[in-house]
Amino acid sequence: MLSDFFDRLLRRGAGSGPGTGPPAGPEVPGRARPPGNLVLEADFSSTEQWVAGRTWAYPRGGPTNPGDNKLDHLTDDPAYSRSGLFRATRRSDGYWDSGLLTTEGSAEGFLLRAGDVLEARVRLPEETGAWPAIWTWLDGGQEIDVFEYHPDNPDLLELSNRVRGRHHYFRDPAVRPGAWVDLRVQFGARSVVWWVNGARVFDDRRGVGRSWRAHLIVNLSVCAGRYHPAPGPGTSEMSYEVTELRVYRA
Repeated sequence: MLSDFFDRLLRRGAGSGPGTGPPAGPEVPGRARPPGNLVLEADFSSTEQWVAGRTWAYPRGGPTNPGDNKLDHLTDDPAYSRSGLFRATRRSDGYWDSGLLTTEGSAEGFLLRAGDVLEARVRLPEETGAWPAIWTWLDGGQEIDVFEYHPDNPDLLELSNRVRGRHHYFRDPAVRPGAWVDLRVQFGARSVVWWVNGARVFDDRRGVGRSWRAHLIVNLSVCAGRYHPAPGPGTSEMSYEVTELRVYRA
């Protein structure tokens, strides 16, 4: 259970291959157990909890978003997202069938609130052009990027508060293609705080404001080449994995 998430991190020895995860960071007093009650335990197979293959964060709800330098062609095919393995495969028209799940428009309609704490465990992709992310969205904005990653910057996670214009490029040797990474974000009204592998790495000191609300999005995009390299001609498939995602509320 993720209630023991950081206890496990502190006990875990070195090792970062699949199934082992990266080593824990230094202990921070009061951080080992998340505050509050569990309000979301992600079941990606649930059609009540998650909608696949569309989001109003993309023009007209999708399926494409070339204006954001993406080659995505969103698909609701369960094989691309419903197991927690988010996949993208090359199409003949130049786009990539891509997996995306969101709580936006779902029967449960889950919304994050200011003060919530999100914890997730992800395996980073290896293929150039892969663009995985966990992020938030509502009514044309309210975007907080729990993380974004590009394998061409192999040791770097992008952590962003796009609500109030703050971001941080976090570099660490434990961040690399194929590595397992443990993430935690507290969506504070006055400061959004990120932890990576148990270590507190960024306090943005801007926060989201007391009235902030947003849906969750988990997806794998594909870069079109303007800001990060597009996939090479020999690449036809890519993936990343999310094995745990939970939200706690005080």
